[in-house]
Amino acid sequence: MPIQDLVDSIAMQANLDPQVAEKAAGTVLSVLQHEAPEQAATLFAKIPGATELAQNFDVMASGAQSGGFLSSVTSMLGGAAGEKVGALVNGVAALKESGLTVEQIQEAGAAVLAHAKKYADPKLVDQLLDSVPGLKGHLGL
Repeated sequence: MPIQDLVDSIAMQANLDPQVAEKAAGTVLSVLQHEAPEQAATLFAKIPGATELAQNFDVMASGAQSGGFLSSVTSMLGGAAGEKVGALVNGVAALKESGLTVEQIQEAGAAVLAHAKKYADPKLVDQLLDSVPGLKGHLGL
């Protein structure tokens, strides 16, 4: 199942412009890649285009963080608790800066995970969610 089907699904479910839906999907995938690299690598191997999309919207790339207070907070949290907190905070911040509401972020995240469960491996997705406790709260699961 091509990654474009996921993007189209998010666009339809969350009523988003296709470019915004692509950013939402890529950002969520990037967060997964940073939060649970081993599980994400296995998952991405089963979803053609997932790795590339995650890399295109890498939440930890230099310049991915906005300046000012948010950047200071994510840097502090990332330093205090490791990359995982930074990736999740950066991802949510990037989606909010795109104009997405909390509900749309949750819809996008849920769509990515539903796609992964349907076309890859439901048990692997559950393991991924279990390994990243904060992800469930941010994605409304």
